[in-house]
Amino acid sequence: QVQLVESGGGLVQAGGSLRLACTRSGRNFTINAMGWFRQFLGKEPQFVAAITWDGGMTTYADSVKGRFTVSRDKSKATMYLQMNSLEPGDTATYYCGVGHAERMIVYSRPAYDYWGQGTHVTVSS
Repeated sequence: QVQLVESGGGLVQAGGSLRLACTRSGRNFTINAMGWFRQFLGKEPQFVAAITWDGGMTTYADSVKGRFTVSRDKSKATMYLQMNSLEPGDTATYYCGVGHAERMIVYSRPAYDYWGQGTHVTVSS
């Protein structure tokens, strides 16, 4: 089994920054990509950002481009999401996922094999 643990969520004022982390543990697992999704209250999770594990190629949702940066540290088996210029509309629970398929569609939830439990981000106005 593969475990993912998110951390770094919390309360921040609008305009502030937070850095989320997602650390993988458990059995060996060939990763193609890891990604971040967020879920607004009462809504379905939506794609935020993703990164391929080997090449470090990144993909972002339009709503976060220029404000969020996804990165990974392979030595720590950890993916990060640096969130700057946060807005109240970014308030959500953020989940990380990991997928192994070679041609996985990183913005599609079914492409991911494992998920973390989520970390909540609240941005106050």
